[in-house]
Amino acid sequence: MQKSKLGIDFTKVERARSVARNIALDVQVFVDKYTTVAVERTLCRLLGIDGINKDEAPLPNIVIDHIRKNNGLSEGVMFWLGNAVIETGLSPQQLAERIDTGQMDITRLKIHPTEAILSALKPWIDASLNRISERRERREKYLSTIGEGTRPYIYVIVATGNIYEDVIQAQAAARQGADIIAVIRTTGQSLLDYVPFGATTEGFGGTYATQENFRIMRTALDEVSEEVDRYIRLCNYCSGLCMPEIAVMGALEGLDVMLNDALYGILFRDINMQRTLVDQYFSRIINGYAGVIINTGEDNYLTTADGFDEAHTVLASDLINEQLALLAGLPEEQMGLGHAFELNPELENGFLYELAQAQMTREIFPKAPLKYMPPTKFMTGNIFRGHIQDALFNAVSIWTGQGIQLLGMLTEAIHTPFMSDRYLSIENARYIFSNMKNIGDEVEFREDGIIRNRAKFVVERALSLLENMEKEGLFTALEKGLFADVKRPRNGGKGLDGVARKEKNYINPFIEIMKGGSSL
Repeated sequence: MQKSKLGIDFTKVERARSVARNIALDVQVFVDKYTTVAVERTLCRLLGIDGINKDEAPLPNIVIDHIRKNNGLSEGVMFWLGNAVIETGLSPQQLAERIDTGQMDITRLKIHPTEAILSALKPWIDASLNRISERRERREKYLSTIGEGTRPYIYVIVATGNIYEDVIQAQAAARQGADIIAVIRTTGQSLLDYVPFGATTEGFGGTYATQENFRIMRTALDEVSEEVDRYIRLCNYCSGLCMPEIAVMGALEGLDVMLNDALYGILFRDINMQRTLVDQYFSRIINGYAGVIINTGEDNYLTTADGFDEAHTVLASDLINEQLALLAGLPEEQMGLGHAFELNPELENGFLYELAQAQMTREIFPKAPLKYMPPTKFMTGNIFRGHIQDALFNAVSIWTGQGIQLLGMLTEAIHTPFMSDRYLSIENARYIFSNMKNIGDEVEFREDGIIRNRAKFVVERALSLLENMEKEGLFTALEKGLFADVKRPRNGGKGLDGVARKEKNYINPFIEIMKGGSSL
């Protein structure tokens, strides 16, 4: 049994993990029966379909809308495209172009056996798998030659709205000491049911997530990685209505980190829970295969709910997210499970409670590169106080061995950070990470003290919450608002009309191939 610095009862932790697995398995029973328009568009992209038509509509959307119009979504796009390849000898891209111009109805052709359909699609399946594998191998070669920064990885954001300006800011941050660059997505993109195309230079609060933007930024970070002799990871977002599509675009272009969490989309973007849980499963399979670290969004719970009273909901959600990720074949080493430094600074002994919760999370998920989020809810615009709050956050992180440290900015709540703001935040973190490097090895926590008792209390409350959820299931728990004090209806929210039950001809060989269970 693992030894705990906090005296955590790991029999209770394992009980909580077992209950979380039951909750996840119940969700998986539903997920396995359904597909979505986003999953099917992702399969189009994996078969080489890309580009836009004269009206700037993405061709994957054109193909799936065509199949839906002809009531064929339940059979899946691979069935229809593979069958059409046999009948016409055209590539999936050529078929998409003919569907767009009205020259082709792929749902009205002679039907061929499933084995023949899969055989016809094999060249495009292999090409996508090879490209993703090559991108992963390229990352691993960089890591084995020039190496990377030590953990906690210093993670900062760029958010100009213009990908070319983002490149300038990202390379500057890498030179200043950043290890991960997150290109913040433009406001509202998560609610678009299509992926914009090409390089973009206008965005509000961030930059559009497009495959070309991914390529531009990955190229720029490769350049600066070689300059600073340290591999710089690239992060973007595959949450929202296009979750699996953006996951595969990132995999094809060599992204390293992806925000990937259905619960975040349900609670904070009002995306239908049925839709996004199906989307999440396939997106995590893709991320697992590509070697991408996912980030989950539990830290956001504490921006709407009280950070002290609801800390157990973060742990419960982390445990559920862990089990959902394992079911998708994602290893623990790629799970950037989320938590946050979000207690009210006026709370007496708040630092001790933050330390307890961070150490507890570290001990419960020992293999995960945990994503630790900075104070935001109680940032006031007072840059001096804000810088101190961020310093305390950095101290907790190095003390407890966090994996990914999204740095707070002293100008939080004032404006998108300038390069100088980012420099000061990186300097703050590097100073504390060096000066307190081994404090976690040197300090023990007093038995029956505030820190140990807090961790014990949060674990017990998380277990109780999970046991109640097990009786009702995740869908009902979300309807009741058990996470983040936000209630969402099972049949409400955005995207439900894009869900379809799989029928007998449905095929998606990427699921088993990418999970490592089989080969085509």
